[in-house]
Amino acid sequence: MIYFFLADGFEEIEALCPVDLCRRAGIEVKTVSITDKKEVTGSHGITVVADLSAKDRLCDFDMMVLPGGMPGTTNLGESTLVEKCILTALEKNAYIAAICAAPMILGRRGLLRGKEAICFPGFEKHLDGATLSDKKVVLDGKILTAAGMGVSHDFGLKIVEIFKGKDTAENLCSSVLYK
Repeated sequence: MIYFFLADGFEEIEALCPVDLCRRAGIEVKTVSITDKKEVTGSHGITVVADLSAKDRLCDFDMMVLPGGMPGTTNLGESTLVEKCILTALEKNAYIAAICAAPMILGRRGLLRGKEAICFPGFEKHLDGATLSDKKVVLDGKILTAAGMGVSHDFGLKIVEIFKGKDTAENLCSSVLYK
């Protein structure tokens, strides 16, 4: 199970493109509103209805994903639900993924120390102790980071590769006419 956490002000493409790719690959994915309401409005005024909300009991998960966008990243970073799930992910050795500004949530908690990571330009100062990468998408151990909206497809395909293998990711890439 992969949880994509949504907060008001999230970057729509960074969340929904990877969700779509994962579902096409047959990966069980749930979007999670960090509040008690399921409707969440992105940074560009697109409202989506999350599968789950903060009221729901979140079961075991294999990955949690934090999309960027502003003020979505700030809202995620202040969420007690997100904090609780980060601690659970660390305890269970689950993957944690963040794109655009959202890697700063991990950096501020010291989770990127000694790891290669990337974020949207201008947020590097928040990646405490990370080795900054010039790659668009970086997997270092159980931490996946990506540069921003323009690499949402690559980010989603990397998630598919993690859970379904390189062949499935490459076949999916071809089937959606990407690259």
